[in-house]
Amino acid sequence: MIFKKRKKVIAFDIGGTSIRCGLVQGKKILKLVQCETPKSKKLFLDKICEFTKEFMEKDIAGIGVGFPAPVKDGIVKNPPNVKLKNFDLKKYLKQKFRKQVEIANDVDCVALAELKLGIKKKNFFVIALGTGIGGGVIVNGELYHGGGGYGSELGHIIINEKDFESLWKGTKKRIEKEFGKGMLVRDLVKMKDPKAKKILEEAADYLGEGIASVISVLDSEVVVLGGGIRDSGKVFLKMVNKGVKKYSFLPKKVRVIFGKVNMPGVLGAALLLDEK
Repeated sequence: MIFKKRKKVIAFDIGGTSIRCGLVQGKKILKLVQCETPKSKKLFLDKICEFTKEFMEKDIAGIGVGFPAPVKDGIVKNPPNVKLKNFDLKKYLKQKFRKQVEIANDVDCVALAELKLGIKKKNFFVIALGTGIGGGVIVNGELYHGGGGYGSELGHIIINEKDFESLWKGTKKRIEKEFGKGMLVRDLVKMKDPKAKKILEEAADYLGEGIASVISVLDSEVVVLGGGIRDSGKVFLKMVNKGVKKYSFLPKKVRVIFGKVNMPGVLGAALLLDEK
């Protein structure tokens, strides 16, 4: 079994736009609450504590947190979308709730969920497109962090003198400018509009270039596309695969697929406690 019998975990999937908190037992999310990610440090910590108190029970084994930033020894370093720089979140939560606390990068949690519960491959990586771009890498069945513990930040590889995340944020701004606030890739896919088609093709092209570059380094079995982009459907996924094929160097085909786990950030955060 993945979890000890009857033990429950409070698990957070924190993103630049929203926070999800689940009460998890085994492979099941028993309860779920969510909200927009607060902009200030105080409001952010208050909300985390509020959700934790809401789910706290006697048989809670601990708290797992997926956070959108490099994380080492429980300290979140330089989050691009949450104001909590160099903050020891693990120590803070342990002192507040007297429970085991484990914290990792949010997309590492997604990768862990796919490793244990989803695609179950031993060598793959996750590219998650949401507020920004996050990455999680599995090598030989384990999360890869590199020599200093900060590896797998795939959103910050450089393509044409811009980092991956900047290109993605530029695409989102362009969609908003052309079609209005709140419009997403999934909306453009449904349109029969030349501007929409051009934006999608350009995004699929740079995604293909970046993903193919990482494949050349890692020789992955498969690539998982995660985050909010999962709602865009098979049409955009096919476009990304076409881009990957265009830029691929290795003499093998590596497919880009959507993940198989629902709420992988929450379930992966819960799995962090099983890893220790």
